[in-house]
Amino acid sequence: MDLKIFQLLESINGRLSHIEKNIARMDEKLDYSITLQRSHLIRIKNGHEIDDSMILMGKPYNDLPPQRAFQIFNDNDMDFLLLDVTSEHFAPSDRLKNSIKIPLEELQQRVSEIISKTIPILVISERGIRSIQACEMLVKHGYFNLNNISGGYEFWPGKRGSRHVSSLD
Repeated sequence: MDLKIFQLLESINGRLSHIEKNIARMDEKLDYSITLQRSHLIRIKNGHEIDDSMILMGKPYNDLPPQRAFQIFNDNDMDFLLLDVTSEHFAPSDRLKNSIKIPLEELQQRVSEIISKTIPILVISERGIRSIQACEMLVKHGYFNLNNISGGYEFWPGKRGSRHVSSLD
């Protein structure tokens, strides 16, 4: 009889542990969702770009067309950080001026170099793939005002014979 009670108590304890883990996971998801919604509201309040998919799909970062990113880059009245996550082998002559240059492979260790979590951050890479990965990594570190430059340097308007080529290093 004592053995059955012990087994029953062990079974109940296992179920309670499982329930506690599920509640903790739900709590984390709720905290993330609330933080994400607050960041979206702040972006809207401050008049920053926000894509419909950010609201409807709960996407934590914006995908900016290169033309729109180029406009922001050339707008002297706009505050933003430009994060360049290209590989170390990417030609320095093709990089944008005034960017924070942190290769994607080093971002995890150097994330503290990105000092503001509230100012819009434009993230660029060679073709836009590394910048997506960087945005996803930065979200995990509490950055939500992120803007991936779709297509990266490959589609950057100032690169090809534009009169704004001077905006390139």
